[in-house]
Amino acid sequence: MAHYQATVESRSPATETFGYLATFSNAAEWDPGVLAGEQVDAGPVGTGSRFRLEVPFLGARMSLTYQVISFVPDREVVLHATNALLRSTDRIVVTGTADGSTVSYDAEVRLRGPLQLLDPLLRPGFRTVAQRAAAGLAGALSRRPPGRGTGTPAAPPPSGGAAQPTGGKP
Repeated sequence: MAHYQATVESRSPATETFGYLATFSNAAEWDPGVLAGEQVDAGPVGTGSRFRLEVPFLGARMSLTYQVISFVPDREVVLHATNALLRSTDRIVVTGTADGSTVSYDAEVRLRGPLQLLDPLLRPGFRTVAQRAAAGLAGALSRRPPGRGTGTPAAPPPSGGAAQPTGGKP
């Protein structure tokens, strides 16, 4: 099992940061390990919403359909994906701060079937992917000026100041 965790600061209010991250197809904008993302269901994000992400896995392109299994508006979303090769659960919690918001991102990936035997060998690769995702998330959130809603991140502000990810737990 690969487990990773990151805490990232956002300059945007919690409501906007949460809306951007709960729309999980936006992961294609900030996670270099996501090749493409799309929302499968029309309408606002909530319990039951589905997102299809294309990711590289063992030299191939793999599709994962994440479903929202728990949703607390403007605060917490838990997503789960399962296929023949792996099971993934991602938990995103957004907390408001005086200067914007703080994101706590926790993800667990479990290999399934015979691949479970490869878990110790693949764990360092998952850790690297997680570190790149945390850095991408910090960069995207630092480029999102307050009031941007859930669209594409804006260009970096002139003053810079990217947030720094923390964590990185196997």
